[in-house]
Amino acid sequence: MAELDGKRVAFLLTDNFEDSELTSPWQAVTDAGAQATLVSPAKGSITGKNGHSQQVDLASSEASCDDFDALVLPGGVGNADTLRMDADSVAFARAFFEHHKPVSVICHGAWILADADVLQGRTITSFPSLKTDLVNAGATWVDEEVVVDEGLVSSRTPDDLPAFNAKTVEEIGEGKHAGQTA
Repeated sequence: MAELDGKRVAFLLTDNFEDSELTSPWQAVTDAGAQATLVSPAKGSITGKNGHSQQVDLASSEASCDDFDALVLPGGVGNADTLRMDADSVAFARAFFEHHKPVSVICHGAWILADADVLQGRTITSFPSLKTDLVNAGATWVDEEVVVDEGLVSSRTPDDLPAFNAKTVEEIGEGKHAGQTA
């Protein structure tokens, strides 16, 4: 199955991410033929809250949306809270919406989208504790396994990973774009 051959997918995260929310989508997109790249505020390696460690491929300050076809934002409270305070990471995430490229976000990963100011008029799901922040950022929040809104794929928790991964691969493969109703 190589429906994503030639596609480049950025994963934006830092320490204290939810391990399965990196490893499971990473495997899904690479199994489908995409090249995955780990982007983080600092070079070196990052470690998830359950111990998964992975080498950073590119610093947020050096990353360009132009080099990627899609973005995946894993969750984890510490990861998401740190990323939303990093200006380069916020700008990198915002650029995918400005360039109408697919974005997939799970659990607490949606926090960075509130800071990127890209949720106005969007329908999204997340870990329930983010509901107020996302609504205040202009989104309509729903409690569903997976939501797709013009190339923006969102899910709530690791329990939703099978549906999240399938929709992520599908949206990248179809070329549906965040912010564009093609």
